[in-house]
Amino acid sequence: MNWYTLTVEEIFDELDGGPDGLDPETAEKRRERVGPNEITGDSGRSPLRIFLAQFERALIWVLLVAAVLSFAIGHVVDAVLIGIILLLNGVFGFVQEYRAEQSLEALRDMASPTVTVRRDGTELEVDATDLVPGDIVLLGQGDVVPADGRLVASENLEVDEAPLTGESVPVEKTTGTVEAETPLAERKNAVYKGTNVTRGRGVAVVVETGMDTEMGEIATALIGAEDPRTPLQRDLDRLGRRLGIGVVALSALIVPLLLIGGKGVVQAGLTAVSLAVAAVPEGLPAVVTLTLALGVRRMADENALVRTLPAVEALGAVDVVCTDKTGTLTEGEMRVQTAWVSDTAVDVGSDDGIGADGDVTDRLDQLFEIGAVCNDATAEEGDPTERALVAAAADHGIDVEARRESRSRRDEVPFSSERKRMATIHDDVVYVKGAPAVVLERSSRVLGPDGPVDLDEKARADIEAQVESFAEDALRVLGFAYKDRSDDGGPEENLVFVGLQGLLDPPRPEVRDAIADTHRAGIEVKMITGDNAATARAIAADIGIESAVLTGQEVEELDDETLRERVEEVDVYARAEPTHKVRILRALQANGAAVAMTGDGVNDAPALKNADVGIAMGIRGTDVAKQASDIVLLDDNYTSIRTAIQRGRTIFDNIWKFVAYLLSANAAEVAIVFLASLFGYLILPAVQLLWINLLTDGLPALALGTDPGGDVMQREPREQATGIIDRDMLGFVGGAGLIATVLLLGLMFYTLDGAASVTPYAMTMVFTGLVVFEFVKLYVVRWTRETPVLTNPWLGVAVAASLLLQLAVLYTPLNEYFGTVPLDIADWGVLGAVLLLGTPALLLVGWLIRRHAAGERAATSPRRASDSPDAKVD
Repeated sequence: MNWYTLTVEEIFDELDGGPDGLDPETAEKRRERVGPNEITGDSGRSPLRIFLAQFERALIWVLLVAAVLSFAIGHVVDAVLIGIILLLNGVFGFVQEYRAEQSLEALRDMASPTVTVRRDGTELEVDATDLVPGDIVLLGQGDVVPADGRLVASENLEVDEAPLTGESVPVEKTTGTVEAETPLAERKNAVYKGTNVTRGRGVAVVVETGMDTEMGEIATALIGAEDPRTPLQRDLDRLGRRLGIGVVALSALIVPLLLIGGKGVVQAGLTAVSLAVAAVPEGLPAVVTLTLALGVRRMADENALVRTLPAVEALGAVDVVCTDKTGTLTEGEMRVQTAWVSDTAVDVGSDDGIGADGDVTDRLDQLFEIGAVCNDATAEEGDPTERALVAAAADHGIDVEARRESRSRRDEVPFSSERKRMATIHDDVVYVKGAPAVVLERSSRVLGPDGPVDLDEKARADIEAQVESFAEDALRVLGFAYKDRSDDGGPEENLVFVGLQGLLDPPRPEVRDAIADTHRAGIEVKMITGDNAATARAIAADIGIESAVLTGQEVEELDDETLRERVEEVDVYARAEPTHKVRILRALQANGAAVAMTGDGVNDAPALKNADVGIAMGIRGTDVAKQASDIVLLDDNYTSIRTAIQRGRTIFDNIWKFVAYLLSANAAEVAIVFLASLFGYLILPAVQLLWINLLTDGLPALALGTDPGGDVMQREPREQATGIIDRDMLGFVGGAGLIATVLLLGLMFYTLDGAASVTPYAMTMVFTGLVVFEFVKLYVVRWTRETPVLTNPWLGVAVAASLLLQLAVLYTPLNEYFGTVPLDIADWGVLGAVLLLGTPALLLVGWLIRRHAAGERAATSPRRASDSPDAKVD
């Protein structure tokens, strides 16, 4: 029901209540019927749920099947090794995500614990959860509104609704009715659960409680929302399914062929298991998880707390960032931006006029004194606008407390929405501040360079023009005046008009550069705010977002198809409500965009939950927003988003390198085992293949995850449809796999020297040759992605350690378990010759891929063909 459209009497009739409130018995019965006044829902992921989530990928299930098959045919060591890999992968992922979840555990109930309520004509304190529709609640400065209510009485009441609407300025509240189509941010006769009273007093009749409140509706939307799969999760699932199908197809082909060729069932089974082990990159899930975990640790040091590991890579893949304004792009606090005194406007943030000698400084001193003394706030507490006036006076060099003591207050006429001004009466003077038109109307003189002069029509027109100019810059403008008490007339008549102060919630100083960087990276930035269109347009232009403005009401009037067209053109949205933000998000996603949503308020939570990556503010952010997000910025700084995007892109680059590295190794292993089996040789048994995968997929692959980023922020975002296994990777996997297969099959036949069955010597040569070939390929795959050779000392350490482990299975008693024999110097010479033949061919494959990748990066993304990022930055 649109309660805000009804009169107070109609609401009392609807709720069977009255101005004296409900009687206790009625209230208790009603509470039993409607339930407690609290927000319920998902309290977070349980430890068991987090742990089981680590095993939901298709690739993990393929590995589980390989482990079961290995155990079934008696290869217990192989099965145990696969099991250990899977367990470690689960533990690594669990530890990281559980830590993030624990760090965000906080009370999400934003209502005050107790509230003053009138029941049966008596005022008493009750628990906020006991409120029911029909209760009469009393509100005062500093209170948190405990439920949605319709105002019965209001005395200078202002409410900060930023957590719900995104509106940066407290809203004045009245008791009249408003139209049905009035947006939430403009319903001045209603108060909402979870918002804060910043000024005045009010009485409200409760109309909705618990999950029926505006905040409750948001919580309901969150409960029903599912976390979208990240590009990396989708790619790994797709890879797992394809590998599973490939293993089954290869086994179905090779087993009959071997049986027809006269091989026994055991030999055919061993070959099938070897193919399965060769096809599956056992280390891939663990290496991906550990690489993401390393990224999480670095991002935490850079003030970004990651709640789910895949979100790291997903952030690097986004091509649109939808961001709230208040507290995210702006500082979240009102500031005096500009002051004006008789023909002179000065930027409060600069040295022009402020602190200078002469009459301008004297008049500015008078202006700022009025703002500080005709004021009930301190620098830390009170109405945000009044706090800003105190801060401006202090920045001007005024000792606010000393001035207030010297101008002791004898009386005051408080501000009200009807009067639109405040006056304080002192021993010899009256100070007035308020809406410029109201103050100007009561002024007969203006303070000029040589003192007060008559306020003629030209002077009035000049002041009105200045007010209009400030308003065009989206500034909230206040007028200031004084009067000697000895002058004729009442305390607010025949005033001397001193000047104006223009206030704004200013952009963070570093935001413009951060947005320019994201634009250069091919990422669109869309600002979605609850503020009015003029403020939104001015702030957007100031931070480098040039765009038409679309209001929430206009979004509501568009059908889905038209909205999909408009979101490609519009980057600034004003007066947006939660439903509008989700519609904008879904329209962008329907157009193929990967969207990151940043925000801090309750109103941001549904969009954070449904976005590809939800980014909440850690300081100003509500607990609801944090619980709905994937990443929490610990410093609320937009530059941390830019850094996080760079980190995500770097991580994707590193994942690309070791996925290409691992898959090319597995492609070579499958091809060697398959082709050798056609000649009747089981050249690489499962235990050796597992060792190769552990050795090459372990430390060296993990070291790739520590590679520093290159020019990742100079590239367009990758296309989602392409996935991590793109054309370049397929080219590298195919080319490197083919080179390894040809060289090592040649080595096999050379070392077999016509033998009818595989000898331990031939097996050892092929086994060791594949290992050392992989170490050479490590450096080639890095060169392919334009990573400087000497920037990762950990890679050299990893290769050295892996080589020592390989030597251990050749020259220690471990060779008994691996079926290997020691090699002499001549054998190593043969292996060196193989590497000399293969390395130039590998470099040729890498060079071709580098050329293709450079051409791809030079092309503009289809989504941005008509929207150059450079144009936006300028």
